Amino acid sequence: MTSSDSPEPVTLLIKPDCHLCGDALHIAREVCLEFGLSLSEQSIFDGSGALLPEYVQFAEEVPVLLIDGIQRDFWKIDPVRMRRLLAVRRDSGGTD
Repeated sequence: MTSSDSPEPVTLLIKPDCHLCGDALHIAREVCLEFGLSLSEQSIFDGSGALLPEYVQFAEEVPVLLIDGIQRDFWKIDPVRMRRLLAVRRDSGGTD
């Protein structure tokens, strides 16, 4: 897999009509911007409203913050924790 094929390092799992998702998106976008990273927003539902099988485990925890594919936070995204996790990632060479 080339670096252009690799997923974004930060993904926020969201769902429609989720009041916490709006807050989480705002926080995640702001923190990603500080680190020069883009944010991938991924709905856990498909276009017809069916829960995508790969996200069943997260259905009751949305919004869910994934960093490098690992769940790091859910429900209310803590910007301090997110900054700390991204700083550790950056300092350990986990950036592209």
